[in-house]
Amino acid sequence: MSLGARIKQLRTERGLTQQDVATQLEMGRSNLGHIENDRVTPTSEDLQKLADILHTTTDYLLGRDAAATAIPDWATYKDKRDFKKLLEEDGEIMFDGVPMSPIDRQRVMDVLTGLFWEAKQMNKHKKKSESTGVAPDDAKG
Repeated sequence: MSLGARIKQLRTERGLTQQDVATQLEMGRSNLGHIENDRVTPTSEDLQKLADILHTTTDYLLGRDAAATAIPDWATYKDKRDFKKLLEEDGEIMFDGVPMSPIDRQRVMDVLTGLFWEAKQMNKHKKKSESTGVAPDDAKG
C-alpha cells in the first residue's frame, strides 16, 4: 500500500474529509488530494502533522513498520498523554550495556507501542468483565 493510500484509508476510517485534514495542515484540499493520490510527497513536517491528525506514526504512514499500529479509537486523552510522555523521555536506552542506535531505539519503541496499546485494551476488557461479574474467558464466547 502506498503512502497516499495509507493516509486516505486512515482518514476515512476516522470519518474525516479531505477538507477537515487539509484545514488542520493549513493547506488546500486539492493539495491533500495530490498527496493521497501519490502525486506529491508531503514534507517531513506535514508528514508528522498527518501522523498526529490520524493518530498513527510516520513509520506506519511510510510503510516502514507493518507492526506499528494506529492509536486505538478507545484511547482516552490520559492514555495518549501517558504514552507520549513515556516515548518522549530522552533517557539513553541500552541493551546488554551498549547504547542503542537511533534506528534500534525506534524499532524498540515501535514494538513497545504495539504492546502498550494491546495491554491497555486487555486491561479495559478485564476491568469491564470484573464489573459485570463475568470471567474474561467467558466474556469472549
